[in-house]
Amino acid sequence: MAEPFSRPRAARAAVEIAWTFGPYLALTTAMMLLVRQGHPWLAVPVSVLAAGFLVRVFIIFHDCCHGSFLSSRRANRVVGYAAGLLTLTPFEKWQRAHAEHHAGVGDLDRRGTGDVWTMTVAEYEAAPLWKRLFYRTFRNPFVMLGIGPALVFLIDHRWAWSGKSRRERFSVHFTNAGIVIALVGAHLTIGLPIFLMTQVPTQLLAGAIGVWLFYVQHQFEDVYWARRPEWEPVKAALEGSSYYKLPRVLQWLTGSIGLHHIHHVQPRIPFYNLQSCQAAIPEFHSVPVLTIRRSLHSLRLRLVDEERQHMVTWADLGADRPK
Repeated sequence: MAEPFSRPRAARAAVEIAWTFGPYLALTTAMMLLVRQGHPWLAVPVSVLAAGFLVRVFIIFHDCCHGSFLSSRRANRVVGYAAGLLTLTPFEKWQRAHAEHHAGVGDLDRRGTGDVWTMTVAEYEAAPLWKRLFYRTFRNPFVMLGIGPALVFLIDHRWAWSGKSRRERFSVHFTNAGIVIALVGAHLTIGLPIFLMTQVPTQLLAGAIGVWLFYVQHQFEDVYWARRPEWEPVKAALEGSSYYKLPRVLQWLTGSIGLHHIHHVQPRIPFYNLQSCQAAIPEFHSVPVLTIRRSLHSLRLRLVDEERQHMVTWADLGADRPK
């Protein structure tokens, strides 16, 4: 049913690149000029808007990792590497981790790679005190959306772990080299402090938005979780991924990634075809809608209750402190 929408369109992809990379680079330049001229507070709203476009850059990066943005594998790699430089994310490393995420979404026996750390009630209650305290700290929204993105995008993505493929290691070194070149170039031109004052807040805000989107796409009350052999991939795609209905402007800035149930059914659909696919296929209309207001409740969800088959809060667990 969704196959006709999985055909990339070169002309549309070119337009999306122009509408995304162009404004982001222009806003970045404007921020640097404002800070250089002594108007750092005027750069703040520009930084917020730039972060929105940087999220869109990451969506293009994401589609390139799936090979869905353009029909050519080489073209997807080229655009993906370029987007990876702007988002500080090595292409091959993230592509591998994200592929593992898709292969095991909703599978309680395949958690841990490319997803948000999630424990079951039984696992939490059986864990030692230090692990429960660490898990509670990690799941705190200020840590998960504040410190978490900084650790991932600024630190974890800088390392090429041993045992990984040659391509994956190359993508890490390539991205790191690009960052060093940008820092040296900034030092020799506008000055490193101005560069960091504009880039660090923008990167962290975009990272927080990205982590939030990824979190809410798979962490809601009735989200599908199962163990082998009961785990069903199609059911996991439709019920383990949210339909996050956003206002039109936010949907555009986030590349329609809120239509995540469709993306997990058919990852080869480019983001610019997702809304058309949603409108054309009735089966996708029956998926429960997650609104912004309802999605905020997801911040309180902490554990998977396998017996009741939904996610629960600390209050539901009856634990106001680690046992």
